[in-house]
Amino acid sequence: MTADDDEGFKALTDRISRGAGLTLDAYKDKCLRRRLLVRMRACGAHTYAQYAAVLDERPGEWEKLQDALTINVTRFYRNPETWNRLRDGLLPGLLEARQGRLRAWSAGCSSGEEPYSLAMLCCDIAATEGQPAWAQRVRIAATDIDRESLARAAAARYPRASFVEAPDWMTERYCEAVGDAWQVRASVRRLVTVQRLDLTRDTFPASTYDLIFCRNVVIYFDRPTQERLFAQFADALSPGGLLVLGKVETLLGPARECLTLVDARERIFRRAA
Repeated sequence: MTADDDEGFKALTDRISRGAGLTLDAYKDKCLRRRLLVRMRACGAHTYAQYAAVLDERPGEWEKLQDALTINVTRFYRNPETWNRLRDGLLPGLLEARQGRLRAWSAGCSSGEEPYSLAMLCCDIAATEGQPAWAQRVRIAATDIDRESLARAAAARYPRASFVEAPDWMTERYCEAVGDAWQVRASVRRLVTVQRLDLTRDTFPASTYDLIFCRNVVIYFDRPTQERLFAQFADALSPGGLLVLGKVETLLGPARECLTLVDARERIFRRAA
């Protein structure tokens, strides 16, 4: 990469930060360049300056760029081993200890498959334990930066392909068929609150959580941002609460002093009592 390329990259990212409201300084450099390149190729731009000109000429490109920078791949019950570990050994204990009054946060929820998977799992555990009232006490915050993804989460209607990793009971008990799609039932939807939040710049929700999911999100940020986010997650957890990371993510920084590894393979940590 030449000095001119670096200067063009800096000028472009500064402009995107202003125009799209994204804190690009927190992204890993390689990740950011790779995602920009996807849109540059799509537009036939060979330099950062050319792509800046495209943004001037095509207002619709801003939305496509933001989608490229915030894209998340998600499905219901994604990585079933993680969900099964929660179901079989961890989540029932949390629900029982709190009599169903579980507060959870899906940070980087994308289009909502993760928080709704958690809501369905809590409902199913409550039914299995003979405590149906527990399910109505669960509250799940679902946050993301991408407004289009959040709109899909609020609608809670998904193509059948979104359930390829999910057990059959999820659609049988907690969804309704609507044409070629599945609509999450109202009894599940009311457990989930969808809202926009930028982890790199917004104040975290003022609450204490028993369970935080943040899978395959912090991996895109630089180390200082990762350490800060992990510390904030640790502070937001109640004693005994759980943090679930993506399988390729590593806990860094001061958070390691108060979070104990519960399952190395599934990247699950517990807040010290």
